[in-house]
Amino acid sequence: MVSRFTNLIDLNDMPTEWWNEVVALGAKIADDPQKYAHECDGKIMGTLFYEPSTRTQMSFQTAMLKLGGTIIGFDNPATSSVAKGENLKDTTKIVSNYADIMVMRHPSEGSAKAAALTADCPIINAGDGGHLHPTQTLTDLLTLSKEIGRLDNLTIGLCGDLKNGRTVHSLCKALSCYTGNKFILISTPELRLPFYVKDILTAAGCEFTEVNTIEETIAKLDVLYMTRIQAERFNSPEEYEAQKDVYCLDKAKMKKGKKDLCVLHPLPRVDEIAIEVDDDPRALYFKQAKYGMYVRMALILTILKNEYPTVLLSGKVHKDICCRNPKCITQTEKYLPRSFRGSGDTLECEYCDERLLRKH
Repeated sequence: MVSRFTNLIDLNDMPTEWWNEVVALGAKIADDPQKYAHECDGKIMGTLFYEPSTRTQMSFQTAMLKLGGTIIGFDNPATSSVAKGENLKDTTKIVSNYADIMVMRHPSEGSAKAAALTADCPIINAGDGGHLHPTQTLTDLLTLSKEIGRLDNLTIGLCGDLKNGRTVHSLCKALSCYTGNKFILISTPELRLPFYVKDILTAAGCEFTEVNTIEETIAKLDVLYMTRIQAERFNSPEEYEAQKDVYCLDKAKMKKGKKDLCVLHPLPRVDEIAIEVDDDPRALYFKQAKYGMYVRMALILTILKNEYPTVLLSGKVHKDICCRNPKCITQTEKYLPRSFRGSGDTLECEYCDERLLRKH
């Protein structure tokens, strides 16, 4: 199924040239934002945030306002008809009648793709559960472009909840498309990067290693991407308690890093980066958040051009098979076509990328 619109569901749905154009436009806007102050005069953006957000929500809203547009939507589903039991299709279908472009964050994996199937305006994925966060990745790419000057031949350390970290999944997938990048994956055994992302790195010919501590690897890194251990992604408080407070980047560890190390974090942080690190010139996470506004301005302008209709579903519908991921959007939105990529014994859910081994 091909959408009528250019949607951003997964950054890897688009060619690398498209990302580079968005990042380049974001850099131009950062240099002279006033030049773009009326680019979206008369346009309306719907922001549907089913989960809490500060930076993503406010940066999108500010981006649209700086472009001259206006905003509708909600930041708490309890204040909408969702609280009355309205399904995702009906909510997004209605809002898409009022808006020219829609930005959505939702706790279920694959929710943005599900919304795009029936929406009457373009959809931007602002985070679908622990799955993907493509606009954060564009933020990260702009930050690296501006601060390091390149997106290739980097050694990138990713630390924290790599299993549930949608920002990590999107960033790994994106940076694997640039030559010479190496990945060092820092996590506990329980929070390792999912196999489907590792397979993408392998298929791209990217070298990656898995380690347990920051100390053993920080001296090798060009980029250290810290992430929080996400309480909301665990099945029980006990599981979260067993993982939290494992990693903390402090001054002592920073002393072991390169002089030009770039420390990023999608934020919010809890205690994985000590406050004392904020004054280190290599700590770029607050600047990173500001770049996010500029790249989202660029993204809105690019999406509204509608020059790249998005392929949403390309696999086969299996009415007798259900995705086994309990966090998949198909678990709650039962009307969705159960579409899977692949054939034979191995299938992959087109919404959440969960793999399913068929039994005979």
